[in-house]
Amino acid sequence: MVRGVVRPHRVLSGSWGEVIASNLDYHRATFRWKCEGLSEAQLRRRAVPPSELTLLGLMRHLQGVERHWLQRTLAGTTPAFPPYKTYVTAAGDEWYDDSDPTPAREVYEDYVRACQESREVFARATADTARIVPNTEFGATDVRFVLEHVIEEYARHVGHADLLREAIDGSTGE
Repeated sequence: MVRGVVRPHRVLSGSWGEVIASNLDYHRATFRWKCEGLSEAQLRRRAVPPSELTLLGLMRHLQGVERHWLQRTLAGTTPAFPPYKTYVTAAGDEWYDDSDPTPAREVYEDYVRACQESREVFARATADTARIVPNTEFGATDVRFVLEHVIEEYARHVGHADLLREAIDGSTGE
């Protein structure tokens, strides 16, 4: 993957939108940093048995988070979701199947594209943070809740990426 990912400085004071946008970009860059320099095989490796999580699977999932929550739910767009292979878990949830043959480079480029698409609609989609948006997972929520949920998704999965990367090649770091 790409080398030399630089995490942006986070806005520590400013408008609510600036703070949230900078934190999202920080988490996006941190995730990319955890994936940088790894081979296709390493990105597909289930490194923490018995978990089936892989960095590539998380990458597929996070592009879906960007498109579902930021683009569709908040911005009201109709994003194009790649036809990645999925399966239904025992709990009835849909998850990306790591047997999907899409090359890691294409998944990475798609993830970067999804992040950029979200940045392009962010200001418009978050202008009214009290606006109520319907969603099938939580019911009607305001924009702030959805943004908090996206940051929660990133924080959780960057933590997973920390563990996966350390198990793959010993690399650690915040």
